[in-house]
Amino acid sequence: QVQLVESGGGLVQPGGSLRLSCAASGSIFRLRVMGWYRQAPGKQRELVATITSGGTTTYPTSVKDRFTISRNNAKNTVYLQMNSLKPEDTEVYYCNLIGKDIITWGQGTKVTVSS
Repeated sequence: QVQLVESGGGLVQPGGSLRLSCAASGSIFRLRVMGWYRQAPGKQRELVATITSGGTTTYPTSVKDRFTISRNNAKNTVYLQMNSLKPEDTEVYYCNLIGKDIITWGQGTKVTVSS
């Protein structure tokens, strides 16, 4: 069974940076589009970045030019570099496949942006 394990979250001041990692057991994602999502309590999960196996990326306007997704297919790992963080980025972040390929969610990693 493939598992997703997110890490790298924490407390950071506004304007700061964090780098999240997502390790997948198994090679299920090597040819698949991967995504980072986030969710705040009581809100729907939001897709904040996607990356194809070839490295093409997409972002919503809310994080564009601040977040960068990358991947290492050999290590079955996806990363999310987050810069210029804002208090509204405070959420739990998850990685997963996209759309109908979504598998069981991991535990996520909590990001808190506060002074």
